[in-house]
This record gives sequence, structure tokens and C-alpha cells, in this order.
Amino acid sequence: MKKVTSLGEASSSGPATPEAYRAAVIGTGFMGRVHTHAVRAGGGEVVGVAGSSPAKAEQFRAAHRIARAHDDALELIHRPDVDVVHVCTPNHMHAPLSLAALAAGKHVVCEKPLATDAETARDLTTAAREADRVAVVPFVYRFHPMAREARAQVAAGAIGKVSLAHGGYLQDWLLYPEEDNWRVDPRVGGPTRAFGDIGSHWCDMLEFVTGDRITAVSAQTSRINDSRGENGGRAVTTEDLVTFQFATAGGAVGSAVISQVSPGRKNQLVLEVSGTEGSLRFDQEHPETLWAGGRGRTGIISRDDPALSPDASRMVTLPVGHPQGYQDCFNALVTDTGAAVAGGAPEGLPVFADGLRAAVLAESVLASARERRWVDVPAHEGPVSEACAARAPITGVDGA
Repeated sequence: MKKVTSLGEASSSGPATPEAYRAAVIGTGFMGRVHTHAVRAGGGEVVGVAGSSPAKAEQFRAAHRIARAHDDALELIHRPDVDVVHVCTPNHMHAPLSLAALAAGKHVVCEKPLATDAETARDLTTAAREADRVAVVPFVYRFHPMAREARAQVAAGAIGKVSLAHGGYLQDWLLYPEEDNWRVDPRVGGPTRAFGDIGSHWCDMLEFVTGDRITAVSAQTSRINDSRGENGGRAVTTEDLVTFQFATAGGAVGSAVISQVSPGRKNQLVLEVSGTEGSLRFDQEHPETLWAGGRGRTGIISRDDPALSPDASRMVTLPVGHPQGYQDCFNALVTDTGAAVAGGAPEGLPVFADGLRAAVLAESVLASARERRWVDVPAHEGPVSEACAARAPITGVDGA
């Protein structure tokens, strides 16, 4: 496998042709299924799977016609026929598994959050750089064609100087107190839930589309259920929702609402960006179009627009009228990961430095809410995509 020398940089010549993509998938939940499908959609092979138990790994192997199931995730990582390790486990296992994969010379696709604290995320980013491996975090909403179009229009100055951004990410899957999940346990999911799980996606979209950075936040968190489970047996300490204001390095201001307890909202990520000449609005639940507004007129841009930017056009894989969605985004991310493994530098591939950025933002949001004040967001190295572990059995790795 070729090494990558310029992760996250744009390539004017387009992505390279991927070499063979032989993947290990660790985690047998929803994300394991999504990653498995995406590897195959890009022409790769899932050569092995590991889960939290031999029974779960074998069940997943049989259901998805994978060659091998492994009792030990580290054994799978060290197999010579594995090129890329896909870490699809609960959050607390992301760092040890990713570090083990990098130490074994493997490329890594690690689900977000990259780590449950910024210091560990920084260690992972350093390890990936020193190992000279492709190391990806799936901020997949970047891979909607109309999100790419919004980014291209902002970069081209179509809406003028950005002055305001707002929106949010709303879900309802944890509305009722009897609804529970490993993400609720801070020992497994980390100290932040709503922001770490979905607010990180919104902030990544904001910074990716605008090319700007959040420099300060003022946040509030709230929890509507203090206990969860059928008998209320789990005490809850993480947040159900977050609201925050922010300022950016480029002089824009804005706000966002993040919630996992908004009745009727299933997966609504909305970003609206306003500038001195126009506005753009992207809604992930209606990803086929981009709303564009100005003083004189408003309109809808669809992905069959002949004037679509080259980066948006390359994400169009189906004729209009055949909707593209979430799985298509994952397929595109894995395709671009394969291109990076082959030595290319596909535009907008989210790497470990982007996962570090999300961890830094999460800690700033929590500090602001806890201390009830504006908090400056520390700067750190690496893109939001500029335009070790000891060998031992690992448990609890099934994931979402």
C-alpha cells in the first residue's frame, strides 16, 4: 500500500484510482453494517469482523457473508491481509483500537468521536501523522453533493462575506425515560452526549462549508430525564440538549440548537449561512436541494444543475429523481479513503485532525455551560480539511 503525504489537501487532478481495499470491521451494530456496505460499494472486501462476543461476531459474519469472525479484535487488526481497520465500537474503545491499528501499520477509519477527551484525540492525531497512515473520521454529511455545492459557493464569494450562521441538529430517539443506550453512560460514551454525538457533526459542517473556525462559544446544556431504563435504573449525567452562540475567526456570529429529545425530529441537520450578498440553507433530511436567497430573488439549486461545482458534481452518483442519502455519503467517504490509501488527496476527506477539532470544541462547550460564561476555543494544528495499545482481549466493541 502506498503512503499518503498530504492528508486533507485539495487535489486539482481528482482522486487517485484506489488499490485493493481489504478491511477489518470492529463492531457489529448499526455502524458496522453501514461501514461494511460502504466498503463493498467501493469495490473493497471485508475480510474479517470482531465484536463484543464470539457469538455476535459470528452472527454478523454469517449475515453479511464475511470470510472470518474473530474472538479477539487485536488478532484481527494484526492480520496481514488487513489494509484498513474500521472502528465502529462504543466511544471508549475508539482510542485503544485506533492506536493498536496504527502501531500495526494499518490505515484507520474511526467512528466519531475520535476520543472522549481532547488530549487523547491529540495523541491519536500525532500517532497517525508519525505512522504516515490514512486516518479518517466519518463526518459524512460533508459528502452530500449539495453540502459541497454550498461550500463551493461560499468559497467563490457567491454570498459575499459571511456574517451569520445558524441552525441545529434535532433528533427524538431519546425522548422517553425508558429509552436507554450505551451513549448515556459517560464511562462508555464520554462526558458529552448530545453535543459529542450530533453537535460535532453540525460544527464540522459549519466550518467545512464556510472555511472558517469557531473561536468562542457561550453554551447551555439541559437534561429532561435524570434517569433512564425500563425501571429508571441508570442515573443520567450527560446532556439531552445544547444551545450555544459562537463567534468565528472571520468575524461571523451565530447560534445552534442540538437535541436528542425533540418530538417528531428524526435526523434534521440544518445549516443556514448568510453573507453580505446572499444566503444558503442546507437541510440533511432534504439533501437533494440547496436553498439560495438574495434581496432580489430566492431559488432552489438541485443536483442536476448544469452549473454545479466540480466537487459537488463528483459526488453525484445517481440520476436526479433517484434520491441519494446517508448510505451514499458513507460510500463516497470510503471511496475517497481508498483513493487516499492509493496516494491521492481527495478533496474534503475528514481526517483525525478534524476529530481532534471536534473534541476541542466539545470541551469548550462543556466548560462554557458548566461555568456559565463565554469560553475561547483553543487553536490546534491540522485541517478541518483546508480548501500502542497492549495486546489483550478487548470487550464491549459492538457499537451502535
